[in-house]
Amino acid sequence: MPALLITQGRVIDSASNSSKVADVAIVDGLVAAIGRKLPRSPAQRVIEADGLLVTPGLIDPHVHLREPGGEHKETLATGSAAAVAGGFATVCCMPNTSPALDTPEVLGFIRDRAAGTAICRVFPVAAVTRGRKGEELCEIDLLARAGAVGFSDDGDCVASAGMMARVFAAVARTGLAFMQHCQEPTLTRGASMHAGEVSTRLGLTGWPRVAEEIIIERDVRLSRASACRYHVQHISSGDSVEIVRRARKEGLPVTAEASPHHLLLTHDACDGYNTLAKVNPPLRESRDVAAIVKGVADGTLTVLATDHAPHTPDEKALPFEEAPFGLVGLETALPLYAEALVHSGAISWERLVRLMTLEPARLCGLDKAGLGSLRVGGPADVTLIDPDTRWTISPDALCGRSRNSPFFGRKVRGRAVLTLVGGVVRHDLTGQPVA
Repeated sequence: MPALLITQGRVIDSASNSSKVADVAIVDGLVAAIGRKLPRSPAQRVIEADGLLVTPGLIDPHVHLREPGGEHKETLATGSAAAVAGGFATVCCMPNTSPALDTPEVLGFIRDRAAGTAICRVFPVAAVTRGRKGEELCEIDLLARAGAVGFSDDGDCVASAGMMARVFAAVARTGLAFMQHCQEPTLTRGASMHAGEVSTRLGLTGWPRVAEEIIIERDVRLSRASACRYHVQHISSGDSVEIVRRARKEGLPVTAEASPHHLLLTHDACDGYNTLAKVNPPLRESRDVAAIVKGVADGTLTVLATDHAPHTPDEKALPFEEAPFGLVGLETALPLYAEALVHSGAISWERLVRLMTLEPARLCGLDKAGLGSLRVGGPADVTLIDPDTRWTISPDALCGRSRNSPFFGRKVRGRAVLTLVGGVVRHDLTGQPVA
């Protein structure tokens, strides 16, 4: 593979608490040197990065790539193309596939399929119960040895407290995190959006905040006995943020993530029965958005994750109550995070990079392989970000198989212009010569 030299970019590495203008030399897929005025020889391509941010390859710990079983929506190939277009060098795929990612054999399929078709790194998050039905515990130790980077029944909650206690005990032995989809099912049966003024006006069954909050509160209490690492996925309620804040102050190994849509949109986006804004958990109210942004700003929420969930146009064209939950997010996440968090003054670019690199790497144990940081001798997963470029989100801007996004027409600022995975250029909008 060609030797590369990235010059005069602002190199941000959270692992070393470093943010400085420097060059980055890449040889044989590894970072060979970081410093000022590095020699241009033997680089076969020089990438001028003046005015750009040079960061570790972004990591998304929560995506739905649909393969196996949902290839009409997304595949490992198309999902990874969407990932690198958004600046992500690594994604972790959720287990709600068909079949579910609940055996070492299916995890092996993901590993082999990704090696042959994906253009970014793909790591599986394994199901914690058979078929994600919440009834029978999976072979947790075997799945961990087969390459699972975490456990979740995402798409469904582990609703039984008794099963949850068993999950915590089993997952704790692996040192991996359990990632919970927090939805008490008896409180959300038939619900399709947030329980509020909009759902009442539209005549739709409402989804109360407490359905999320009660699961987090229960799980935090159950986790104390096991010391299992517990992660709250796609938090949507402001009161949920407060529960996580208390748990972290207590010193419990509890983390949580925020998604772009929950940082920017409210239930008003569902008005007119707009199924593109139908997500799980649902969009809530402005006070929830403000609380989630504050949770990111004060360190309560330490991970950003898209919950990239592709669906076909026909599926999203169904009546609101019948249409599936979810939106695509990989290609658009970076500028939306920047809008909600950086341009608003809540956090700095350095902090945003940390939430998209080092923290998700730590959540999934990928930091042990050098991912999530830029260091000499480490893997050359690198993202170049133009923080000032302005563009409009449109269907043509997306590289994945599906186009279900409520953000079309939104003018944004900031974009990944180059993505390297193991030193290989996988996405390039720099317009600079390749050789």
